Amino acid sequence: MEKQELRTFGRRHGKKLSARQTMLIDRILPTISPTNLPANTGKILEIGFGAGEHLREIARQNPGKIIIGAEPFMNGVASLLSAITNESNTVRDEYKNIRIFADDVRDFLRQTDSQFEQIWILHPDPWPKARHEKRRLLNADFLKTLIKYLAQNGEIIIGTDHWEYFDWICAQSVAANLKYYTPDIETIQTRYQKKNKAGTESPRYLIIKH
Repeated sequence: MEKQELRTFGRRHGKKLSARQTMLIDRILPTISPTNLPANTGKILEIGFGAGEHLREIARQNPGKIIIGAEPFMNGVASLLSAITNESNTVRDEYKNIRIFADDVRDFLRQTDSQFEQIWILHPDPWPKARHEKRRLLNADFLKTLIKYLAQNGEIIIGTDHWEYFDWICAQSVAANLKYYTPDIETIQTRYQKKNKAGTESPRYLIIKH
C-alpha cells in the first residue's frame, strides 16, 4: 500500500475576517501568488509565517530577492495582506517582492522548480502530546524533501521555543542523514514567540545545510 502523505493539521480559519481582509484575499492575494517566478532572482521561503512579522522583515532586508510565504491558516494570510497594503489597498513598495501561497507548502513545492537561498520555519506547532507526534511537520521525510529545494550554500533555519520538539527535530535530521548545527541567532519577534506557550527562556535554532 502506498504511504499516505502527512497533511497539514489544525484550522484553516479562525475568527471571522473583516470586510477589508476578505476583499484583500479576493483581490490582492491572486495577484501575488508565487507563479512564473524568474529563474535568475534569489528566493527565500518561509513556511508557516503566522501573521507575517518575520516575512515582512526579511522582505525589507532583501529588496532584490523574492520572498515567498506559505501559510494555510487564512487569518494569518489576511493579517499579512493587511500589513503590506496601504489605504488605497495596493501593496506598499517595500513589500512588492512578497509572494503568498495560502495553502500547504508541499503543494507549492510540487509545482515549483525554484532553489531557495534560505528556508525559514519559525515556531511550528510542536504537537506536544504523544498521540499527536505523527502530526509534526519536521519529520525526517519532510526534511529530506526540503533539502532538495536548497540552492548551493543555501540553508534551512528552524526555530522553536519548545525544547523537546527541538531535540526531536535534531534527531530527525540525523535520521535523514542531514548536517546541522545550532547557532546563536536573533530574529524579529513574532506573536507566537511572544506567547511562548512552552515557558522556556528563549527559542533554540538549528541550521541545516547540504
